[in-house]
Amino acid sequence: MTDVAVRVVPLVAGECLNIAALTERGASWRVRAYPAGFALLRHPERGPMLFDTGYGPGVLRAMRRWPGVLYGLVTPVRLSAEETVPAHLARHGLTPGDIRDVIVSHLHADHVGALRDLPQARFHLDPGAYAPLRRLQGVRAVRRAFLPDLLPPDFGARIQPLDFRPAPPGLAPFERAADVFGDGSVYALPVPGHAPGMVALVVRTRAGARMEGDGSGLTLLASDAAYSVRGLREGREVHPLTRLVFFDPARERLSRRRLGEWLRTHPRARVIVSHDEPEPEDG
Repeated sequence: MTDVAVRVVPLVAGECLNIAALTERGASWRVRAYPAGFALLRHPERGPMLFDTGYGPGVLRAMRRWPGVLYGLVTPVRLSAEETVPAHLARHGLTPGDIRDVIVSHLHADHVGALRDLPQARFHLDPGAYAPLRRLQGVRAVRRAFLPDLLPPDFGARIQPLDFRPAPPGLAPFERAADVFGDGSVYALPVPGHAPGMVALVVRTRAGARMEGDGSGLTLLASDAAYSVRGLREGREVHPLTRLVFFDPARERLSRRRLGEWLRTHPRARVIVSHDEPEPEDG
């Protein structure tokens, strides 16, 4: 147990368009907008930090030239100036230089679109997220929703690898987890499959909240483990066509099932996925 509590502020930087039936079996075949969610985390000692960044202007620029135009054809993107990371930070009394830590769930364009706007940040991620992608260029990169130009030129030097160790009992069925800041306030869970090295976070948002409890005072930031909160809580599958684009479909299913199992033992945890409205805070 720890007395450290981290405030989680869900934010949105743009949106993409997709067919609803591809993201959840049984949904309509109409096009709908999916927010590119990220989060501002306020740690009482480490200060403000981000979990992902959503889209950024660099994504729009990349989609105007080859091969990024292919990304825009498959996943049309909309982003207003008011939704960019610097604009969000300004509304919270912050500047990009105030952000010293970014926890990166994975390297898809809708999660790293504003990394270049954060010149002082270290990037906390699973090393397995970057290794399979770092040499990809052109169409091969776009096929993985990876736009290399979005990464800062010194990205590799600024990586702070997540240190996965045996997980505390309250994170079962996950066997390993990374205590991101060494104080029990933020744990990263390995949930690969949708993308290589993807991580979710369990954040202690109330001092004294117990990992072994019912989830009260905890927030699960599940990234792209599901396209909707309901889909994650109820174990809903995506359309088989969508599974074809996952980096490792078998591991994706296993990761999603593990998160679902954790939620069944922590039913009062708040759930936030990247492309859906966040659940309200408990109490």
